[in-house]
Amino acid sequence: MSDTTAYSTTTSTTCVIAGGGPAGAMLGLLLARAGIDVTLLEKHADFLRDFRGDTIHPSTLQLLDELGLKAEFDKLPHQSFPRVAVETGEGLVSVADFTRLPGRYREITMVPQWDFLNLITKEATRYPNFRLLMQAEATGVLRAGDKPDSPVTGLRYRDAEGEHEIRAALTVAADGRHSDVRDAVGMTPVEMGAPMDVVWFRLPREDTDPDETFFRPGVGNAIVMLNRRDYWQLAYVIPKNGFAELERRGVEELRATLDRLLPFLSDRTDQVRLADVSVLSVAVNRLRRWHLPGLLIIGDAAHAMSPIGGVGINLAIQDAVAAANLLDAPLRKAESNRRPVLDPVPDSLLARLQRRRTFPTAATQWIQVQVQNRLITRILAGETPPDVGTAARRIPVTAKRLAARAIGIGFRPEHVRSHSVDRGAMITDQVQ
Repeated sequence: MSDTTAYSTTTSTTCVIAGGGPAGAMLGLLLARAGIDVTLLEKHADFLRDFRGDTIHPSTLQLLDELGLKAEFDKLPHQSFPRVAVETGEGLVSVADFTRLPGRYREITMVPQWDFLNLITKEATRYPNFRLLMQAEATGVLRAGDKPDSPVTGLRYRDAEGEHEIRAALTVAADGRHSDVRDAVGMTPVEMGAPMDVVWFRLPREDTDPDETFFRPGVGNAIVMLNRRDYWQLAYVIPKNGFAELERRGVEELRATLDRLLPFLSDRTDQVRLADVSVLSVAVNRLRRWHLPGLLIIGDAAHAMSPIGGVGINLAIQDAVAAANLLDAPLRKAESNRRPVLDPVPDSLLARLQRRRTFPTAATQWIQVQVQNRLITRILAGETPPDVGTAARRIPVTAKRLAARAIGIGFRPEHVRSHSVDRGAMITDQVQ
């Protein structure tokens, strides 16, 4: 069926990115920094969505340092911790120790994701070749022909002023695990399964509370406690599709579970309201193919991660850095030809990005699935792990360091190797 929509404008750019999350924002900054014309579409009016992942790991802290943004990042409200612990009922036991990691950064930092995204996009907008379009929702792709394998040549998007088209040599889908761009080209990820969902809510934090961020296993449930300085963000782990059952049993049972597992919260659990919670449907999946001619898919759109280890943001950012390292020279060369319409980036080049990022993605997901199958599934089935305290204390120091490295650095950390232009010279060139 032919498209009969009336498009109010048709513009062009070198790279158009759908999705202003960590992957899209970071890629936009890196390409703009390399002197490439880039347009970033974000469908919301701002980045302010609660309960988005916000753990910034040492690998990402190193990247911020390489970009000269670490000092600005440190000004954001944040909380850092050097270990991940398990609450055994008899006290906290460390299970991953970041203090012995190689490199400069040896802690995990929690910062509201909206603050992080504002920092990255603010830096990107200092480059005159970067455009950020808010409330601009991608609705489909442009193609060079009518065949299913025709190269992608841009996006259709909708904003308050109507329907638009934007043509580009490279289109990037960084629009999350429910990617509209991915759906538009008929790609479906392979599901690996997840036994749980997560109910997010918050409670006030007192000065006498523990300082650590920690995991508290229960029987049929579990809780992750994230220290946000003046409040706790709680991730209450429930069986897959189990929220309806939680509602049926009522908030009093949830409050009683919190009182039992976390007695120090008992003076404030009456503040929990089911109407105030947010439910994350956990998924672990991965596309078989992350690219088509002219189209690249990265971040959660290419591989949804479990919240285990809090690695999702950091893997998405690693995708973006690897993509910028690979593509900045070809895109700058394409721009130098000064042709009215740039040819789509070839599939063979984009395939190199998938080959580089598949191993760290697959290895991380393998670990997450093992934790799900061997620990989370048993807990949610009502099995009490055999003496959690003793088991946690018996974890060898080497194993704690390996866990910290897998979480904090990952299997293939990327570094900023893309070109960097003189921003002032770019502005002068535009004025002239």
